Amino acid sequence: MARMPRYLIVRTFEVSEDAMPDVGRRSREIVEQEFPEITWEHSHVIVNEHGTVRTFCVYAAPDEETVRNHSTRLGKHTLDDVWEIAGDVTPADFPPVAG
Repeated sequence: MARMPRYLIVRTFEVSEDAMPDVGRRSREIVEQEFPEITWEHSHVIVNEHGTVRTFCVYAAPDEETVRNHSTRLGKHTLDDVWEIAGDVTPADFPPVAG
């Protein structure tokens, strides 16, 4: 069975940091109720010096269109980028060269 593609999704939100827990709950509800084929793996949240909230999320989904449809349903943000993830690495993948 082929592995489902994974995507890095970059968003800029139109709401404050204080509103983000509600946005996160809404995102989860939309995934569970309308897009069960999506798996929301995790998100990194940043807040810049102006208070603008941006997220960098990793989702598994059958295709980019499904990711974009979820994003449209969520609202309250701009979808800046969607990238298919080619792979993951950690420092453990690069052991020191014996010498």
